[in-house]
Amino acid sequence: MTRKMLRPIVAMLATVLIAVAPASGQDVYPSRTIKIIAPFPAGAPVDSVARLIADRLERAFGQPVVVENRGGGGGIVGTNAVAKSPPDGYTLLAMSNTHTTNESLVPNKPFQLMRDFVPVAGINYSDLVMVVHPSVPAKDLKEFIAYAKSKPGELNYASSGAGTPYHMAGELFKAMSGTNLVHVPHKASGEARNSVIGGHVQMMFDAITTMASNVKAGQVRALGTSAAKRSTVLPDVPTIAEAGVPGYESTIWLGIMAPAGTQKAIVDKLNAEINKAINRPDVKEVWDKQGAVPLVMTPAEFDRYLRADIEKWANVVKVANIRPE
Repeated sequence: MTRKMLRPIVAMLATVLIAVAPASGQDVYPSRTIKIIAPFPAGAPVDSVARLIADRLERAFGQPVVVENRGGGGGIVGTNAVAKSPPDGYTLLAMSNTHTTNESLVPNKPFQLMRDFVPVAGINYSDLVMVVHPSVPAKDLKEFIAYAKSKPGELNYASSGAGTPYHMAGELFKAMSGTNLVHVPHKASGEARNSVIGGHVQMMFDAITTMASNVKAGQVRALGTSAAKRSTVLPDVPTIAEAGVPGYESTIWLGIMAPAGTQKAIVDKLNAEINKAINRPDVKEVWDKQGAVPLVMTPAEFDRYLRADIEKWANVVKVANIRPE
């Protein structure tokens, strides 16, 4: 074969190589830093768990995984930043049931959870504990309900902001117990916690993972836990349902989402590694001592979980007549 005859063949091969080079040369995910945005201040449950997940993903992927706190607006500011990020798997959202309640409480926010995000993985869930300052003259839940009914609109309860699990747990309690308590929102859960410990606010629902130590130290008095059965962390504290409000149940859960349009392969890869992380014996041991339970789900299962939670809290907002913001 002559050189002249080879030229068209060489040219054709070069064209084919150029065409396939971008596809074969694409980076394998992840090839650079992954950022997890926690839309709440440092120290909040979402922030703490996001850092654990970041550490485990960094070890698994061999790439940096950083957590960035963008608090404000009850989680709206940071969440919106993720919604506007490229759907490439490099910006993730650490979220909680604040996000599912905000679907009803904040209808005019710049995003919709199930439209602008894809579920990646659940992380864990834990009980809440209802606590009062020691100065409150109520030794148990029934006494507190009677005391609150004798002073309608005079007792306050703290939360880390509208739509947070602590706020919604309080509103559910008000509706089911027939009490009139005044909601006092704070900028962060730490601020709300300090208000109750300092006696500036009488009551609060808080994550048992963070408030249990304050209960054991005598800084606050626990009147009940929020799950269907007693917590292993505070076994001597009755559930709210058994202590005086039958049927009461409310927990705090955490998860990870990504911007809508993120490739399924990336979502599945993240889901697999997160599930490995939360199933580790050492992680489960630490969480068990804190009263947290791994929330192992596929992306599809987490999707159904989120939609059911949105519906649940929409009903609470309606029954409790909570005004949307």
